[in-house]
Amino acid sequence: MQLKIQTPNEVLTDEPVVKVIAEAENGSFCLLPRHVDFFSALVPGLLAFEDSDGNEHFVAVGEGLLVKKGQTVMVSVRQAVRGGDLGKLQRTVREQFESIDERERATHAAVAKLEASFLRGYLELSGEVR
Repeated sequence: MQLKIQTPNEVLTDEPVVKVIAEAENGSFCLLPRHVDFFSALVPGLLAFEDSDGNEHFVAVGEGLLVKKGQTVMVSVRQAVRGGDLGKLQRTVREQFESIDERERATHAAVAKLEASFLRGYLELSGEVR
């Protein structure tokens, strides 16, 4: 099978594999070359795959989609970090995903302030607030 993992910013992996293990909302699953075509929404977690030499590789992924069609497995996720050592990968993921969470919180706070300001301005214009 050909595994391609991509984020909005880069193609993280595009290589032949013999097995892919990923996690969906209802649990983890394994794809092998002769499995039927498959589609799944992925939850944040680890995606593992085995190359043709029998080496296992790990990619930490955020939410996304996985599609297996024929001999191609396409994974499209918002965030992904590839790593060999699980301990190091866990630390990297924690650091990167936490910084993303902080940016998302700041964005949500800014949007909430804009919405409140807009509503206040609207009410003042309509004569509701004095």
